[in-house]
Amino acid sequence: MTALPDRYCSADGTRVPAASLDWCCPLCRGPLDLDYAPTPAPLKSLAGRTGSLWRYAECLPLPTPDCTLGEGRTPVVPLSDSISAKLDFLMPTLSFKDRGAVMLAALAARLRPERVIADSSGNAGTAIAAYCARARLPCSVYVPEGTSPKKLEQIGAHGARLEIVPGDREATARAAREAADEPGVFYASHVYNPYFLHGTKTYVHELWEDLGGRLPDVLVVPVGNGTLLLGAALAVRELHGAGLIDRRPALHAVQAAAVSPLADAWRAGADGLLSIPPQAPTFAEGIAIPNPPRARQILRAVRESGGAFHTVTEDQIRHAQLDLASQGLYVESTGVACWAAARETIPLEGRTAVVPLCGAGLKTGLASA
Repeated sequence: MTALPDRYCSADGTRVPAASLDWCCPLCRGPLDLDYAPTPAPLKSLAGRTGSLWRYAECLPLPTPDCTLGEGRTPVVPLSDSISAKLDFLMPTLSFKDRGAVMLAALAARLRPERVIADSSGNAGTAIAAYCARARLPCSVYVPEGTSPKKLEQIGAHGARLEIVPGDREATARAAREAADEPGVFYASHVYNPYFLHGTKTYVHELWEDLGGRLPDVLVVPVGNGTLLLGAALAVRELHGAGLIDRRPALHAVQAAAVSPLADAWRAGADGLLSIPPQAPTFAEGIAIPNPPRARQILRAVRESGGAFHTVTEDQIRHAQLDLASQGLYVESTGVACWAAARETIPLEGRTAVVPLCGAGLKTGLASA
């Protein structure tokens, strides 16, 4: 059996053994990273491989698991002359979170905990529930009250136990973390567990392959907890370090103006959050995260790439969703934030860009005034 890499805390250097169920740094309680620096395979060697994210085996810390649902290899379609969209809502559970969820379920299946728990505003919980069902693992998902009924229905359909927490997304995370400290629990956290990031990074590996061994000038990414952005940064580092790309794309991060702690810190030139804003209503519920635990890593990744942060209003989100629908793409309101920013706020003159369409519109319906 392939040995698992250890985890470590980038803040204080504390190391956590690979087989431990500890979900955070035992000293600072911060998120963990993976002691893992793979070398991706060259483009020509990928021909004929499996049509899922597991085709990038050299870059994944786990072998292909029994719980795979064929996730990955989503198409790229043009939206304008210079902007394309990667259709990650065409995943088994209809969101990009499948990329990381399959990694967590595969890891849990290997560690064999008594139960798995997760917390989510919807899509991550749905994905964890589905892959735990596939792996025959008991699962509980903590969600905030007010989560989309369709997402709750999907989580329950996969057999997970729903724990609906009064209050906002932060209250939900606190409740899940308390439960995660109990013996025998595997916390399938898409924020704290670094295996999730090594799943989301395949988004960029696929782009690189589909674009013939190159990447666009700009990667536009929605950011709440930052799992797609940090995964993208990992993939760019791997591809550049192996000499498979000669330049790094700029990472442009998008938040809803209603809940934008990272964009506020960016504008102030801060290395971390300035304050924790109250939860405010927004159509982009999936990125309405007032206190992302990996805030410093996210801000650093955007700065090092030469990118920037952008915010979009509720009106811009609503109009972008309708615009995509007029092009045949029905995307949930969170997933359209990047298109709203790309067409209205990000300066792209002479540059190519790709936006992710992260979740299907059926999960939330149309954003309405």
